[in-house]
Amino acid sequence: MTTRVIIVRHGESSYNVEQKVQGHCDLSRLTAKGESMAVQVATALKGISLDAVYSSPLSRAKRTADLILANSDHAPQLQTSEDLREINLPLWEGLLFNEVEEKYPDEYRDWRTQPHLLTMSLSDENGAVDFLPVPAIYEQARQFWQTTLPNHAGQTILIVAHSGINRALINTAIGLQPEDYQRFHISNCGISILNFSGEFGQPVQIESLNITSHLGETLPRRKSKSQGLRLLLVRHGETEWNRQGRFQGQIDVPLNENGRSQAAQAGEFLKSVQIDQAISSSMLRPKETAEVILQHHPDLELNLRDDLREISHGLWEGKFEAEIEQSYPGLLHQWQQHPETVQMPEGENLQDVWNRAIAGWQAIINAAATRPANEPYTILVVAHDAVNKAILCHVAGLGAESFWNFKQGNGAVSVIDYPQGVEAAPLMQAMNITTHLGGVLDKTAAGAL
Repeated sequence: MTTRVIIVRHGESSYNVEQKVQGHCDLSRLTAKGESMAVQVATALKGISLDAVYSSPLSRAKRTADLILANSDHAPQLQTSEDLREINLPLWEGLLFNEVEEKYPDEYRDWRTQPHLLTMSLSDENGAVDFLPVPAIYEQARQFWQTTLPNHAGQTILIVAHSGINRALINTAIGLQPEDYQRFHISNCGISILNFSGEFGQPVQIESLNITSHLGETLPRRKSKSQGLRLLLVRHGETEWNRQGRFQGQIDVPLNENGRSQAAQAGEFLKSVQIDQAISSSMLRPKETAEVILQHHPDLELNLRDDLREISHGLWEGKFEAEIEQSYPGLLHQWQQHPETVQMPEGENLQDVWNRAIAGWQAIINAAATRPANEPYTILVVAHDAVNKAILCHVAGLGAESFWNFKQGNGAVSVIDYPQGVEAAPLMQAMNITTHLGGVLDKTAAGAL
């Protein structure tokens, strides 16, 4: 019984505009634009029935939640939770970010590069007490999940909170640690969706991360002033075997009519985006998807890579799940629960895919690293479900055991930036955007790989 959790950050606030640190401070208010953004979230969520809505008690988040509910049909009553407060940064709150960097250079460097080690002081009746803000907000997120999820099994709930706590909620759900706090970006009124298979600690799928297209912003804005390298990772459009639920792997199945339509919709979605280079798996379905997208970018040459080919399912290829279960009892269940332990009969295992997909990804990045770091440069990469999931796990700092944490819909777009250069950790700006295919929820074929 899946529990769907929709997570939204508050709209633009006065402190966001002034570039001040907010944290627990409650002096920041939504701007007129921020209020409009909240209404746009309500429009994006139309048609999704909500069973419960939770908000941070801080005014910028609560006002966002109130506006979403005021513009929604049959919305439940808002509940506030102290566990949804923003990260506590008492020494910095109210300061401009450039003031923080100037006054606290060591601490600010920790915040950017090793956030789990950032230390601050709180005063109480016993004097100053040091604490670690990022591990503390992770514990806060765990507390929210543990107390809230059991009350909503099989339901859909909406959470409206802040950048830091939203990041901690997502990270704790999929097993990321405090040192990974900066792996994901959370935009004002960005929408993320998690699907919980049970209570906290059981498998979770990120259906989408940080969707912003409902705000008139095709892709999230680059975070770095220096712009830098951006990769758009796209899964190919639907094939007839995806539709049927048949394992295809390295059998070169072409797009079906719906898949060609999805490729065209992805092309229209990315039409206004400056793309500087295009790369595809050498297989037919991603190649055709890329070619359709590039109709809006006719000056670009499409380069093909064999290391981005789909996983070889070996003797599973061409078969349905029932046929696989009959021939290999229990192995399909093992693949669904512990994919990193499965060797496909006469095919590959995940480590094989991992090695070649990440090598290909790194080769693309290294080739782009020769360009000036302060110039924006965007690369389109079109590949497959398993390959894309391996890349996304790598970007997030996760291993092959986390393969199922990321959903990849046919024609979906993910956005990965390298704001600190290719030697530093990447930033996942958005994942599995499918709004161009019919709404916030991913409605593409469940299909096989």
